[in-house]
Amino acid sequence: MFGFSAKQLIGVAIFLFAIFVGVPLIIGVTGRWDFYFTLTSVALLAIASAGVWLTFYIGRINIGQGAFALIGAYVSAILVVKAGWSFWLSLPAAGVFAALVAVLIGLPILRLRGVYFAMITLVLTQVVTLTALALPITNGAKGISSIPLPSGVSLFGIPLIPDFGAMENTKLAFYYTACILMIVTYAALYRLVNSRLGHLCRSMQQNEELASSIGVNIAHIRIVIFAISSFFGGIGGAMFGSIAQSVYPSSFQVADSVNFMLNCFLGGLGYVFGPMLGTLVLYFGWDLLFELGKYQMLVYSIILIAVIRFLPNGLLSLRFGKGGDK
Repeated sequence: MFGFSAKQLIGVAIFLFAIFVGVPLIIGVTGRWDFYFTLTSVALLAIASAGVWLTFYIGRINIGQGAFALIGAYVSAILVVKAGWSFWLSLPAAGVFAALVAVLIGLPILRLRGVYFAMITLVLTQVVTLTALALPITNGAKGISSIPLPSGVSLFGIPLIPDFGAMENTKLAFYYTACILMIVTYAALYRLVNSRLGHLCRSMQQNEELASSIGVNIAHIRIVIFAISSFFGGIGGAMFGSIAQSVYPSSFQVADSVNFMLNCFLGGLGYVFGPMLGTLVLYFGWDLLFELGKYQMLVYSIILIAVIRFLPNGLLSLRFGKGGDK
């Protein structure tokens, strides 16, 4: 299944049990219901970070994922609030729209050298923020608020998804939804990396000139990968908007785009599941360092520099060594 070994399947089973059974049991015993929101945020940030990792996989630095998360959040909000769509239909639509925007952006700039692509993506989040401030459909600085909670979904009278609006506490429902999306995202990412397209991406990462000489359409693959990357950002942003029931031009900023990239570095660029671990560690690590007050940023920077210096392949290299395990 997905090319997993027996040992890996056992690990996946333990991971799934921990997410869907272990965590709810622990939260139920401790009464820390706020952890549902925290872990939901980690899952959604991990989805967006997966897209950034994918662009790293073709040798490109993407510092603009916050832009596509913001696009996804606005598209979903507009479709739900102003067009009356179900959230569950707006979710893939938000991802597809973000991917289409990525294609339009990628067509001219993905033919440039990597450093120029990185510089352009750096300003994308601010460009989308200014666009959201200027367009009437986004309500400018007021943003879009009072977004209704996801409605229920039934098939032939059989309820498949409950109506979130009818629940007394939606934290658990959003937690499960975010975790399912994260698992599907990383399963798709793992499958892509181990497919023919993934092998072509790997050859591009090693030597683009050599890959081009054997007939690989470099520009085409770059655009496809960038579109998939942005799709992940779009659905992550759409889910954030639904949880917050609002979206504003400042919902995602340049700092978020940088953090998506740092999640990949911290977890390990050589590992598919690196962004997931990096997101978890960075999110909770930042909260723990909050106790240091004014020294928080200093200690945070020192730790990141130390990790990059002594663990250039990320935290997962401690487990898998230099060879890695995709």
